[in-house]
Amino acid sequence: MGEWQDRVAFISGGVSGLGLGIAQAFSNAGMRLALSYRNEDYRAAAAQWFAENGREEPLWVRLDVLDRDAILAAARDAGPVDILFNCAGFVHNGTILDAKDADWDFAFNLNVRSQFRTIQAFLPGMLAENGGHGGSIINLASVAGSLKGAPNRFVYGSTKAAVIGLTKAVAADFIT
Repeated sequence: MGEWQDRVAFISGGVSGLGLGIAQAFSNAGMRLALSYRNEDYRAAAAQWFAENGREEPLWVRLDVLDRDAILAAARDAGPVDILFNCAGFVHNGTILDAKDADWDFAFNLNVRSQFRTIQAFLPGMLAENGGHGGSIINLASVAGSLKGAPNRFVYGSTKAAVIGLTKAVAADFIT
């Protein structure tokens, strides 16, 4: 555990899928966690894993990552973190011919705008707490869209390419 024991991570979407796997790995390394969730059943299943494995229970943060005010409140509740891991997301299926404006808007709001907003909410505390070094921000992207196209993943790939751009832009401004 050692060096990770005093570290705190906030993981959006940290109660299922990749988010839960990341939360489990961080917990196994000794980190303290704040995990956001929307679905109570997923939160309960995640809580069971922490209890069965003798791990410290995370700070559970019920959060709609589409809601700016809720994100700001989550950042206040979680306090300064060492790692912000943006994992909440949605995979839309279909080609450009299948995509509707509503699909495009929802996917960009969830997969990109939510990351933009969580970074804005958490970064000031990360910078203040860590002597200006900020800690680490990890934004879940995908090979689909960032390195190559994937069949029937037009909207999803477009959002994940945007996540790469967002991540690079934030890094250019704040990496030390």
